[in-house]
Formats: sequence, C-alpha cells, structure tokens
Amino acid sequence: MSKRIVVDPVTRIEGHLRIDVEVDGGHVKKAWSSGQMFRGIEEILKGRDPRDAWLFTQRFCGVCTTVHAIVSVRTVENALGIDVPKNAQYIRNLIVAAHAMHDHIVHFYHLSALDWVDVVSALKADPAKASALAESLSPWPHNGTAVMKAVQEKLKGFVEAGQLGIFANGYWGHPAMKLPPEVNLLAVSHYLQALDAQRKINQVVALLGSKTPNIQNLAVGGVANAINLDNEATLNMSKLYFVKEALDEVQKFIEQVYFPDVCAVGALYADWLPYGAGVKNYLAVPDFPVDEKGTQFDLPGGTIMGGDLGTVKEIKTFGDAYFKENVTESIAHAWYDGSWQKHPYDEETVPKYGKWEDDGKYSWVKAPRFQGKPMQVGPLAQVLVGLATKHEATVRWGTKALETVGAVAKTKVGPEILHSTLGRHAARMVRTCVIAEIAQKHWKLLVDNIGKGDTEIFRKPEFPSGEQRGFGFHEAPRGTLSHWIVIRDGKIANYQAVVPSTWNAGPRDEKSQVGPYEASLIGNPIADPERPLEVLRTVHSFDPCLACAIHTLDPEGKPIATVRTA
Repeated sequence: MSKRIVVDPVTRIEGHLRIDVEVDGGHVKKAWSSGQMFRGIEEILKGRDPRDAWLFTQRFCGVCTTVHAIVSVRTVENALGIDVPKNAQYIRNLIVAAHAMHDHIVHFYHLSALDWVDVVSALKADPAKASALAESLSPWPHNGTAVMKAVQEKLKGFVEAGQLGIFANGYWGHPAMKLPPEVNLLAVSHYLQALDAQRKINQVVALLGSKTPNIQNLAVGGVANAINLDNEATLNMSKLYFVKEALDEVQKFIEQVYFPDVCAVGALYADWLPYGAGVKNYLAVPDFPVDEKGTQFDLPGGTIMGGDLGTVKEIKTFGDAYFKENVTESIAHAWYDGSWQKHPYDEETVPKYGKWEDDGKYSWVKAPRFQGKPMQVGPLAQVLVGLATKHEATVRWGTKALETVGAVAKTKVGPEILHSTLGRHAARMVRTCVIAEIAQKHWKLLVDNIGKGDTEIFRKPEFPSGEQRGFGFHEAPRGTLSHWIVIRDGKIANYQAVVPSTWNAGPRDEKSQVGPYEASLIGNPIADPERPLEVLRTVHSFDPCLACAIHTLDPEGKPIATVRTA
C-alpha cells in the first residue's frame, strides 16, 4: 500500500523547498519537487542601467550573492563585446574560488553531514580509537586523542543539559545511520574545525570583494580594486600575502580533512552507492578564465548525455553558440501565466498562482532544458566533464578519491559510482581540491602580472543605440549559472536568470519529463516513513538553494511568512 510523505520545508538549505514522495514497498515510486516562493527580481530590473544589474542580482539569494554578481557583469560584457583586463580576471577568479571553497566546506560539514553522522552515538566512542583511525587516514595535526576527548566532553555537556544546540533536531538513532561511534566522533570534531576553515577562506572574499555577502568591488568592464603596492588603502602585497596565507591554510584542511572524511563516509555507506542517480544528462560550463576575452579556462565545460562520458561535447568560450542556442525554460508545471517553453531572451516572468496539482502546476520553479532534455548540474557534472576531457587535476584527484574509497571499503570502485547521492558528495570534494590548486595558480598569476608593472583593472563600457543581447555564465558551487539580458537604448528590456537549483529542482516539463531532484528520489529506500531521512540525504546532496531558483518580494518590506523548523 502506497503512502504519501511530504517534507515541507526541507531545512539546512537556502530558501523554501517542498518535497512530496509516494512510497510503496519501502521505496520511492513517485516524487515532486516544489519551490514555494515567487522570484520577482527580473521584473525589478526592467528599465534600469545594465551597469547596475549586478548589485540587484546579488539579492536573488542570501548565500550565493557573489556568483550572481560575477555572472551579471559577464552578461553585460558579453552583450557589449567588452574584454576584461587580466588583473580583473584574476581578482574575480580568486573571489569565486574562495567563495566555492567556503561553500563546499559548509555544505558537507554543516548542511549535509548530519544526514550520515549520528552525533549522539559519538558519546559511545573511544577517543583513542577515533584518533588512531583519523591518523591512519591523514597527517592532519588536530586529530589527537586529547582533541577527541575534548570534543566528546563538549558534546556530553550538550546532552546532559538537554540542549543539543547546533546538533538539535537530527534523526539520531535512525536505522539508516550506520557509522561506528569512533567515526561519528571524528566527524563531529571536524564539523567544529570546519567552522574555522570556512570563516578563514571567507575573509578572502571579504577582503577582495570589499564585503561579504554582497560584494562591492565589481564593475562592468573590470573591478574596482585599485592596485598600488605603496599604498595601504589599495591592493598591495600585505593584503595579497594575507590571501596567500588563507589559501594555504584552507587548502591543507581540504586535502587532509575534507578529502579523507568524504572518502570514509562513502566507503562505510557503500550500500548507498546504487541510490540517487536520477538524470544522467550533465551540463557544466568552463570557468576561471586566464585571458581577457574568455576563450581559455582552467576548468572545462561541456555536456554529457545518458551518463556516457564518450558523448562529451565541450563548451569552450564565454560566447559559445552551443550553449547560447540550446537553453530553454518550460512553465508547463510552474505557477506562471501560460504553458510555454522559451529561450531566456524571449521569456517573461508573470506569476499566476493556483492550487497544487500532481499532474498540473505545482511549483514556482521553472523547468530548464538543454536541447529539450533535463540536465543535472553541479559538481558531479563538472567533475564528469573534467574526467571526460582528461582535465589533469580532475583526473588526478578523482582517481585518488576512488582509490581511497576502494581501500577503505576493501574493494575496487570506478567512476560509475559517481552517478549517485554519495557520488555528488565525492565530486564536490574533488572539485574543491581542484579549485584550491587553481586559486594558488591565479594568486601567482596576479602577483606576477602586477610585478611586470601592469595595474590595469577596468575598461569603460560604451552603450551603442539599438538592441544588444548577451549572456554570461559561471560554474557556481551548485552548478551552471547563467544570466541573459536584452538591452535597448542603454536600458534593460529583459533579464532572466537560469540558476543551478532551477536546473535541478525544476518540475516536470510539457513532455512530463521529471527534473533531477524528482528523478534522483525514485527508487530510494525509506526505512521509517515518519522520519524520511533518506529523502533528505539525496536532496541535500545537490546543495539546494531555492532562494536563487525563486524569490519572494513584498514591495512594502513586510514579512511574507514565518517558518519554524522542527
């Protein structure tokens, strides 16, 4: 007998997501993903100066502010045909690298690890055994017995006080929780250490971006980071060496803590490797440009169809026609006026709310398609494209990850395991290791270029009369993000954002093709329908950001709703 489970809201994410599943025989048979807010910033942008768009688009989200700023200026630059000075490219790249490192650390430790780690079980652990296990996996200097004992005592204090604090409201003791107590203690210790790592790397975003969230240093045509090595108020070597110190410190945490933790969790939950694949069409875009025109990149992009790496087709430049011509969005099952499927240049965002209908409209999220097909975006897509195109760092870290998982699980595993819930975590970890290396490279490129006497940071844009169209993209922490603009006589005539969580969280389209969230849940086991932990595991593996996919606006600034999480 089938049972309907509704998780509303899904917490430990940004925004308001509702997931409905029908469970029969202990497994999910059908799923619906619904964004429960309306995004209206596209309408607010109409009639404004395109140079101001990046300041508004950062407000799509309270977390992903940086990525929308970067894509917005790239979009206007694409429309106007502007090349960006090398210093501006490198500074932007350092900001997005630091933002991605911060985001991925937060995602694993603070947003999704608690789906796999039974915090209360850590009280039963032997700190010496936990330390020995940790030291067998990594040279990280903060894995000693004394550290494990201190963490256990802190946790014991939470429990005895009846207040778990940051660890409240978890599904502790759930039958799907299978890690040994020592691994749980190790994970709790690293959870706390990760707070320092993510804080440290976010200081790089704040320093180079002038603040965070909502960076202030961008401009269409470059950046506003004046470079003068003899001036304390500008970007100088003192500030650049602060950036280098942060990159070094956090790279060590990523390689010596994040990497082995994800490998260990993946190996110890090997029974979960068959679950959560869903859509096996993948989309990623190139990023970390190293030239002024955006034709050479340190991360590759492309598409893969049907999970076959041999089908990879590269996306090579910021103006790539293959990408530009094949993106559409459908509103057949979304609460907007009509039932069309259109290219972003031709879209409108006209809300038309109605009741929930399983076979009708049930979400504020549109359904993006590439060549008419649903696509999974995110670190898994980017890593698979990297493997398919033989990107050296991705192949090296991906191979090391698979070998480490195999060693812990005492079996050989291949890239096919990446098409899964746990595979998304592994891919995000691999991507973070790769980006940490790229950040070091671009720091050196910036310093070397300044050393040659080049301090150019900006080229003034010119707005011709008539109409210009442009698009910009960025491989953001959650995947492919693109903005699309139509400019008429120097003003914004249309603006659309097609964001990662729209690709992944979108509903069915006019052909009833399910989106990646929905597809990934089908077949998932459900041990306890009253505590649907397995639903959260798979959804959290995408790192949902529903505020980006949809957005609520009240013109008077009044609260729209109050949500209490349980």
